[in-house]
Amino acid sequence: MKILLIDTNHSILQSGLEKLGCICEEDYTSTKQQIEEKISSYQGVVIRSRFNIDQQFLDKAGNLKFIARVGAGLESIDVDYAEKKGIQLISAPEGNSNAVGEHALGMILALFNNFKKADLEIRHGKWLREANRGIELEGKTVGIIGYGNMGKAFAKKLKGFEVEVICYDIKEGVGDENCKQVTLEELQEKTDVLSLHTPFNKLSHYMVNAQFINNFKKSFYLINTARGSAVVTDNLVEALINKKILGACLDVLEYEKLSFENLFENDSFPEAFDYLIHAENVLLSPHIAGWTVESKLKLAQTIVDKVTALFFSKAKKRVDSTNTFKL
Repeated sequence: MKILLIDTNHSILQSGLEKLGCICEEDYTSTKQQIEEKISSYQGVVIRSRFNIDQQFLDKAGNLKFIARVGAGLESIDVDYAEKKGIQLISAPEGNSNAVGEHALGMILALFNNFKKADLEIRHGKWLREANRGIELEGKTVGIIGYGNMGKAFAKKLKGFEVEVICYDIKEGVGDENCKQVTLEELQEKTDVLSLHTPFNKLSHYMVNAQFINNFKKSFYLINTARGSAVVTDNLVEALINKKILGACLDVLEYEKLSFENLFENDSFPEAFDYLIHAENVLLSPHIAGWTVESKLKLAQTIVDKVTALFFSKAKKRVDSTNTFKL
């Protein structure tokens, strides 16, 4: 099997595929059009978020058996058209779920305890204790929307904090020992801290809008480590100003490009973003919730494991018997 690697990844990914007998070729610089001209020569493609895999690309990829995205979502791929063509789609949400869970927890604890504000003040010679009195997570109700790999990882991290953890998901029966599944109405009635862990799709797109926010019975804190497009930023800012939302931890922003490598489609700063960067009750990070040293390796290994399971299960048994490659 001949595989094209379009984005850089941990070296274990390429070495793992090559140990299975795959021929891996790298191309991190060609344009999408240039890659389309040669893609028919490959049976597999490994991507992150460099460009969209659309119908035009897929029509030129006549021999493609799989597309593997080293990440959680498949929004950069025309999923319906790829499946219609019989192309297997592989993603790796298991690979960075722990990182996302830790990041979400770290952000809310930092916000509750004024870490950013206090640190900057001390660096400027200010020792303001009362002005930085924090609040505790204990006794709060944490509501999670989207209880897949990421939501479950966050709920697991909350064990020991003596909080009530509830979740809403469009799938039934996803609750577990770490989280009680409830209706959206119950979640909006009880939640003190809302954490988003939804994939990118039509249901989650601009889900957190003015109506959604106002349906919450109490003022609440918002964590978004999912996708920036889940939140209408203008409505978020309005809610921060009127204190319906008491604070926000945002690892992702509505303004991101698909590649996640640059913030804006152009050089202008939206007015709502200007508010966010000056607000003391807002904590920002550059889409790095799942971006750890450990997750880079885990993501790559997850892709190798899934390619093995789909196409090389018999070969895997033969290789394992020689003790040269262990998954």
